[in-house]
Amino acid sequence: MTQTEPKPVPMTRRCPLAPPDEYAQLREEAPVSEVALPDGNTGWLVTRFDDVTTVLVHPDVSAQRKFQTSVTSVTLSPEEYLASGFGVSFIGMDPPEHTHYRKLMTGMFTVKRLRALVPRIEKIVDDQLDVLVDGGSPADLIPEFAQPVPSLVICELLGMPYEDSKLYQERTHVIMSLERTKEALLDAMTGMSDDMRELVREKRAHPDGKLISSLIEAVPDDGVPLTDDELVAIGNLMMIAGYETTANMIGLGALTLLHFRDQWETLCRQPELAERAVEEILRYLTVGPFCLPRTAKTDIELGGRHIRAGDPILLSTESANWDPAQFERPEVFDITRKPKRHVGFAYGAHQCLGQELARIEMRIAFSKLARRLPQLRLAVPLEQVPMRTDMQIYGAHEVPVAW
Repeated sequence: MTQTEPKPVPMTRRCPLAPPDEYAQLREEAPVSEVALPDGNTGWLVTRFDDVTTVLVHPDVSAQRKFQTSVTSVTLSPEEYLASGFGVSFIGMDPPEHTHYRKLMTGMFTVKRLRALVPRIEKIVDDQLDVLVDGGSPADLIPEFAQPVPSLVICELLGMPYEDSKLYQERTHVIMSLERTKEALLDAMTGMSDDMRELVREKRAHPDGKLISSLIEAVPDDGVPLTDDELVAIGNLMMIAGYETTANMIGLGALTLLHFRDQWETLCRQPELAERAVEEILRYLTVGPFCLPRTAKTDIELGGRHIRAGDPILLSTESANWDPAQFERPEVFDITRKPKRHVGFAYGAHQCLGQELARIEMRIAFSKLARRLPQLRLAVPLEQVPMRTDMQIYGAHEVPVAW
């Protein structure tokens, strides 16, 4: 591929369930290529699995970034962002600051804590299936199932009142939209931060053993308890990352299973395949179309290209997860596929903290959906399903179903 000038990140999908076609050619001919960013910067787009994982653990690559990856006319100044109360997210930090928070947060996602959540997650899924069935056919799987399940789970995890889940869904929708106004964005961010701060105050006065209370009581390595600002930033991150990504992966996963009817029928016959099905969904699909942003700290060589200190780097996990050098026939959606390491949750020090929780939610959601409604089918052709091309997190706005 001869590239005379940097082009934007590929975004146009011939099939809504597959990555843009350009990625296959980039992997073959220009795996590390110059890319034009929406803010006028030029960076590097990395598309092969091995190169993506190399960058994710490279000591000379930073998780910090001062460039824009998503296509939106609304940007916030550093002052506006801080004024929103969102604070500094540790996913954009490097060691030792990142290690400080990461170590603390890892203790919040222990096997014991996650296992204790399983009965509650099962009850949430069963209850939402009741709502779905009671509402009758046809229905929209997104508001009746895909959104409320992770929303209620994250409320359970944080110790947040369930009645607040709808408001948080609405605010995260505004925050993730590419078409919101600055006023709407700041209002949503400020409102979420104010409510999270009130939750922190409530947990300081009345601890309940849930995640926010546990973080309040935790003693970091430096012996200094987390401040309210730090707790608010972590709580907001958990809400957005724990809700938005999982909700859209459940919706997108259901859409894919129902589109590839043989795979849905296989899951219905063999619900014990739910674990493999989840791994295949995480490999085959992506909810992060704008790539993982990184910045070179020093000059480095990658894929035969010289990357200079300060250069933006964009890691396409959706391209990496379709790399035939890593996965046999990656374009085939096969829930019986033997799981192999993918980058659906990234890799290395910044690998998603909540990945096991997301897996548990998806496993329970899909296995119970298959048992309860084996006759479930798409109510419209795939090409008529409205996709979230106007959002920072990809997925489906609606998944019309019938049974």
